[in-house]
Amino acid sequence: MVAKIITGKNIRGLLLYNENKVEANKAELIMASRFGGDIEQLSFKNKLTRFENLTMLNSRVKTNALHIMLNFDTSEKIGTAKLQQIAAAYMDKIGFGDQPYLIYRHKDASHDHLHIVTTNMQADGKRIDLHNIGRLLSEPARKELEMEYGLVKAEGKGLKEALGIKPIDIEKAVYGKTPTKRAITNIVSQVTNTYKFSSVAELNAVLKQFNVVADRGREDTLMFEKKGLLYSILDKEGNKIGIPFKASSLNGKPTLKNLEEKFERNKEKRKPYKDDLKKRIDKVFRGYTTITKPTFLQELQKQNIHAVFRQNEQGFIYGLTFIDNKNRTVFNGSDLGKEYSAKAITERLALSDQLKTYLKPQQQTRYLKKTEPDTSYLRAPEPVKFLEALFDKPDYEPSVNGPRKRKRKKRKGISQDNQLTL
Repeated sequence: MVAKIITGKNIRGLLLYNENKVEANKAELIMASRFGGDIEQLSFKNKLTRFENLTMLNSRVKTNALHIMLNFDTSEKIGTAKLQQIAAAYMDKIGFGDQPYLIYRHKDASHDHLHIVTTNMQADGKRIDLHNIGRLLSEPARKELEMEYGLVKAEGKGLKEALGIKPIDIEKAVYGKTPTKRAITNIVSQVTNTYKFSSVAELNAVLKQFNVVADRGREDTLMFEKKGLLYSILDKEGNKIGIPFKASSLNGKPTLKNLEEKFERNKEKRKPYKDDLKKRIDKVFRGYTTITKPTFLQELQKQNIHAVFRQNEQGFIYGLTFIDNKNRTVFNGSDLGKEYSAKAITERLALSDQLKTYLKPQQQTRYLKKTEPDTSYLRAPEPVKFLEALFDKPDYEPSVNGPRKRKRKKRKGISQDNQLTL
């Protein structure tokens, strides 16, 4: 079993994500603890109000929402009753047994997995400390439950890879399939809560995988100056389609100001995954004597890595971004090291000559030399005759003292000695 805890600041966004999955028949609510009613009788408003009554007790606490995911091996076929028991036992072990929580069973992957929504705000207005909850409480709980319920152990097996868990379970946005705002909200919420990126460009590298983009506008616009941000759906060609939505209007408010607060934190959070990403990139190169760009990108995908070569309007490659979908981290090539920069990687690829000229100083233009001389109607004189022509006797005889001066025109009415003439 693999357990993952994601903290957040907006319980409504987490609740909406799971409720939308239920509405799309891709999940079902299997348990509602401490809600004082049957599942069938609980409306979205009932669920949200229960959580908000607690979060409003202490407005100073900003991080007050938890999204917990319990993932099971693909070989395990677990009944609903047993899943309820496992989830309830897990919540007790991490200190959330007395908190209200909702358990959703998702059906959008090949393996069984649960999503649990809860809050760390207690009825007395105090918060449950979340510092190191994963290492101190969740990991021991996971190991105990694996033993108690005979679950496949994740320890020492590469966790997600060993359990056959898909690294990406975010559905691509398709314009017209679901309401645009809902589709954008689901994707942006998942990406911003689970991926570690350090700039808007890195965020977009991830979002574009799911046909969504965040747009700041042109640099000369008021929107850019005021740090505005719009989110849009992209079509198959990567063009914006449909109505864009302001970041402030989406659940979770993924505004530029809120994103910038994540940038520096994410730089630290992604560091532990840096070496693993480099090893997987190196593994691709070791498998080939020479490798083309399309093959390189295809092999990276097998390693759950998506690479984006950034080009300007003139076609010059100026950057390279690696999205590690296994560990959900984003790095510019140069952040991994000089040998992983756009220039270094491109030089290692067997690309077309045209692309290489963008990255290396252009050699002498031999292609301008002609294999056969062009026919010319103005034939140049042969070298010897040309020299003879230079020393031929001129049409005039120069004076002994030097070359003949050109005769100056005499100005009317005035002599050379400035005397008036008659």
